[in-house]
Amino acid sequence: PDVIAAVQAVVANSLGFGAPTRIETVMADKVCEIVDSIDMVRMVSSGTEATMTAIRLARGYTGRDKIVKFEGCYHGHSDSLLVKAGSGALTMGVPTSPGVPAALADHTITLTFNDIGSVQQAFAEVGEQIACIIVEPVAGNMNCIPPEPGFLEGLREVCDQYGTVLIFDEVMTGFRVALGGAQAHYGITPDLTTLGKVIGGGMPVGAFGGKREIMEKIAPLGPVYQAGTLSGNPVSMAAGLATLTLAMAPGFHDELAAKATRLCDGLKAAAKANNIPLTTNQVGGMFGFFFTEAEKVSRFQQVTECDIEQFKKFYHGMLDKGVYLAPSAYEAGFVSSAHTDADIDATLAAAGEVFASL
Repeated sequence: PDVIAAVQAVVANSLGFGAPTRIETVMADKVCEIVDSIDMVRMVSSGTEATMTAIRLARGYTGRDKIVKFEGCYHGHSDSLLVKAGSGALTMGVPTSPGVPAALADHTITLTFNDIGSVQQAFAEVGEQIACIIVEPVAGNMNCIPPEPGFLEGLREVCDQYGTVLIFDEVMTGFRVALGGAQAHYGITPDLTTLGKVIGGGMPVGAFGGKREIMEKIAPLGPVYQAGTLSGNPVSMAAGLATLTLAMAPGFHDELAAKATRLCDGLKAAAKANNIPLTTNQVGGMFGFFFTEAEKVSRFQQVTECDIEQFKKFYHGMLDKGVYLAPSAYEAGFVSSAHTDADIDATLAAAGEVFASL
């Protein structure tokens, strides 16, 4: 209700001006206040725009072309990032989507998430050519895969050694796994951060920000171009500002995490009672479940080896009972502040019935 009221109040006056407004400045100040690594921030209209521009900025700042991403991590539908992985530490990208020039994909090096050795090997080969590493600090597009201890720390060390920009894609994790995002949760400081989803409170908003010396390379202060007529429009800023205000309430994220923990524990118990192999991952209010005998899932390859057909049956069974889960075995789930204990109870009751039918 608070977010809707904020939007209604702004809509009564205007939808947009195609120029900066005071509420955009207030929103920017709020983001910088919450996320310690962000000295300056630029609003855009989507997470894809945020990651696309952050990579352009990293290339402009370093004067380098190559980028590193990780197998199973999704960073929007810009050409450089629509690349799937091959085998080996230095596999050059193959376009995932038709329409992506092979020459452009060749600048994208795809490595293995949670394998710092593959990163170190790649940098030993071509580190002086790599503009940035972009990573979901908690991978949310291969279901939910937290970083192994030392992985994010290793990325920070490699980037410092080679003068490479470290970009945390916190479009999913920002303001969700902790108020300050995954970087606050794990205590790792990136050079640039991309944001989306939560920051818009249901409206189309993205943002990228970081170190002042890098952000000052963005036009009009610097030569790296970026602009958007509807970026930072008052309606989206009002929704985002109201959402962040709610998320700053004491105990907000502790309650989210407690709900997600109860949900994951309940799913595992219900599956075990019906002899269904299931494991879960969780960081704050972000979670994932996997139909597998493995006790731990930490690599994309493991996710692809899970029982996808079993997931499909479970998904449709839950849908028949009025519970709408993410429709892909490769998507993370999220508990929100709107979910009640009764919602969790109803979900677990439905899950028990569906597990019994599998």
